[in-house]
Amino acid sequence: MFDLTGKNVLVTGASGGIGGEIARRLHASGASVGVSGTRLEPLKALAADLGERAHVLACNLSDTAAITELPKQASEAMGSVDILVNNAGITRDGLMVRMKESDWDLVLDINLKGSFLCSQQAAKQMMKQKSGAIVNIASIVGVMGNFGQANYSASKAGVIGLTKTLAREVASRGIRVNAVAPGFIDTEMTRVLAEPVKQELIKGIPMAKLGMPEDVARCVAFLVSDRSSYITGQVINVNGGMLM
Repeated sequence: MFDLTGKNVLVTGASGGIGGEIARRLHASGASVGVSGTRLEPLKALAADLGERAHVLACNLSDTAAITELPKQASEAMGSVDILVNNAGITRDGLMVRMKESDWDLVLDINLKGSFLCSQQAAKQMMKQKSGAIVNIASIVGVMGNFGQANYSASKAGVIGLTKTLAREVASRGIRVNAVAPGFIDTEMTRVLAEPVKQELIKGIPMAKLGMPEDVARCVAFLVSDRSSYITGQVINVNGGMLM
């Protein structure tokens, strides 16, 4: 396990399966963790389970002003933000030719603009500290696209571009920025799929199984630790070989 003792972490979208597991992994590594998201009750339950060094930071992810203030609130609660994990994301699936503009806007606002705003404010703090790590959660569909997910795919492709650009801009200040692109992970989002659809997906995965949230969390823990001190601007694929 990577040692994050003394580090303060902000994880967005922590009420979901992947975000919650990331928070658990980083907390178990010794970090203080601010868990943020729209659903307050799951956040409270997660923080109660983690115990000390866990802070609930509720945030309406569709509220630009609230997202902008989030890193500041995290810093006030923990003393600083040394690590930011932009995990918050939603889907509003539908064929592109029938997609509502409102569904396009909402997904881009939360998945991409939210990551931009959080990163922007956290990076300002990290620049003063002359150290920090940001990990953005992208997606396999941001690289390969996916039927019925024009908005989600575009938002995650944007996250990858954001990651690479910010990594170039802040590297000289001691800040590293990377992304993790999960494939199909066993979460609430994939559990709603009909079994025949799920089995068809698995046929396209060389490892012949869905990933687990802890697979993503372990990768994030590596990227925010000192073990990856010379890695920045990278997209690490966690997809069982589905995209190589």
